Amino acid sequence: KGKCPEDGWDESTIELFLHELAIMDSNNFLGNCGVGEREGRVASGLVARRHYRLIHGIGRSGDISAVQPKAAGSSLLNKLTNSVVLDIIKLAGVRTVTNCFVVPMATGMSLTLCFLTLRHKRPKAKYIIWPRIDQKSCFKSMITAGFEPVVIENVLEGDELRTDIKAVEAKIRALGAENILCVHSTTSCFAPRAPDRLEELAVICANYDIPHIVNNAYGVQSSKCMHLIQQGTRVGRIDAFVQSLDKNFMVPVGGAIIAGFSESFIQEISKMYPGKASASPSLDVLITLLSLGTSGYKQLLKERKEMFSYLSSELKKLADVHNERLLDTPHNPISLAMSLKNLDENNDAAVTQLGSMLFTRQVSGARVVPCGSVQTVNNYTFKGFMSHTNDYPCAYLNAASAIGIKKQDVDVFLKRLDKCLKTSRKEVKNEKSVDEISNSNAGTEQLED
Repeated sequence: KGKCPEDGWDESTIELFLHELAIMDSNNFLGNCGVGEREGRVASGLVARRHYRLIHGIGRSGDISAVQPKAAGSSLLNKLTNSVVLDIIKLAGVRTVTNCFVVPMATGMSLTLCFLTLRHKRPKAKYIIWPRIDQKSCFKSMITAGFEPVVIENVLEGDELRTDIKAVEAKIRALGAENILCVHSTTSCFAPRAPDRLEELAVICANYDIPHIVNNAYGVQSSKCMHLIQQGTRVGRIDAFVQSLDKNFMVPVGGAIIAGFSESFIQEISKMYPGKASASPSLDVLITLLSLGTSGYKQLLKERKEMFSYLSSELKKLADVHNERLLDTPHNPISLAMSLKNLDENNDAAVTQLGSMLFTRQVSGARVVPCGSVQTVNNYTFKGFMSHTNDYPCAYLNAASAIGIKKQDVDVFLKRLDKCLKTSRKEVKNEKSVDEISNSNAGTEQLED
């Protein structure tokens, strides 16, 4: 039926299924005689077993979605994976999606592929309208495709950074719609930035006849992010949305899903991919979804939401203890931010040192963002880099509740953060005491002079 099973399969059933697919590929035929340059030969038995002897990859030289006559099993694997993933995207909230395919590239390069496909439709266009998000790969995806990003600064509403819709429309008018390749928006992001106002952007794109590509990197796990995409296409225009396999399905890095609402446009993107492709990302996500089933994946989504609420309430308590506060970012469903004003008021070094302390204590994924850091990416200079704006009012720390997180992760993180904050405050107090002593000594010397 091409759908994800409701109940997950056991490992032996999945292995039997994969072996059945593998024996359809010519490299596994008894008595096969290969005289071409690519015959699925593998020197190492360990490598062959790692890939379940599915060696031919997916697609043909001119189309990643095409069927290979000598690799019927790998081709079937590819078709089934895309069908099962489409089923999961619908289950996660984008019910009107019509087509998708797994591509063996991470999110940034997959976005580049979308932009390169649009180039043929809009040959005059050289700009991409991009509401600012301080993440290098989505910025470089536009540069790599040969376009000029037009950075739209966010507006601060309370603690939260939101899309400046008026600035987007003003820039479209100034540059001329025909000169704009697309609007490149974002759903999943680090607090205090909120997901873009997708509905308003989609309406603008429909009104000005401009394509709209959404970076939905880790948004599949969030019903809120998926709802934004569904609403965006209902009221306006969204051409494609791109999501990472590793962030949403807990598989190794190296794959993404390109999805959309026009079957023909998604097919155009798949045909733009040059050459054949690795089947590894497709194999990994198919095995994962077969083992979870829809019920297992739904349970993971439910647990993630519960852990977000738990992390939010516990981080707020810890912030209060340390005279800090949990920043109010109600529109961000995955990431949280806690102010670091007490450290920031003293020096930037104390803020960055907190990040180092957490990392050395085996806390991964937490981001510490100081004020005023400057970063140059491909000759573009971003002031306040990592905070998504030039001058955010305070330094802060990020933590996220992503799919697969457990209560133990949250508890251990909060315990270690508490210790690190106490240590940092002690060090700051000691530095202050040393400064006061040296200042008082300097004053005495001046009196003596």
